[in-house]
Amino acid sequence: MAEPTIADAGTDRRWRLRHLPVLLVASVALAAVAAVVGGATGGMTAALGAAAGVGVTVLSYTLTTVVLAWADQINPQLLLPLGLGLYALKFTLLGVVMVAVASTGWPGLVPLCLGIVAGVAVWTAVHIWWLTTVHARRPRG
Repeated sequence: MAEPTIADAGTDRRWRLRHLPVLLVASVALAAVAAVVGGATGGMTAALGAAAGVGVTVLSYTLTTVVLAWADQINPQLLLPLGLGLYALKFTLLGVVMVAVASTGWPGLVPLCLGIVAGVAVWTAVHIWWLTTVHARRPRG
């Protein structure tokens, strides 16, 4: 599968974000399912925690997607430093937030963690599906 070239990017500047709507729709559906499962198994707190966990993942991945698409459009040499910096910042913030939440004894912590894991799994699976089916069929040239 050939990636878009610089010439393709000049004619179609939106290719970097074309997958985002599909990923967001899948994530909203997952958040709804996570809330229902959390509510059925652990009540309102678990429902909130599970949905919030999916939301954390969606926020993180969307931020990365948008920032890296912007950087690639400005100067592709910005991708590595911005990508690594964003990765370090996001995981530092996630660690701080998780420690802060854990220190409160909030009963929604485990559903929050499970929501994060489910969000990562679904986002990654849908992204792979999109790349191997939708993106692979796009005409080049």
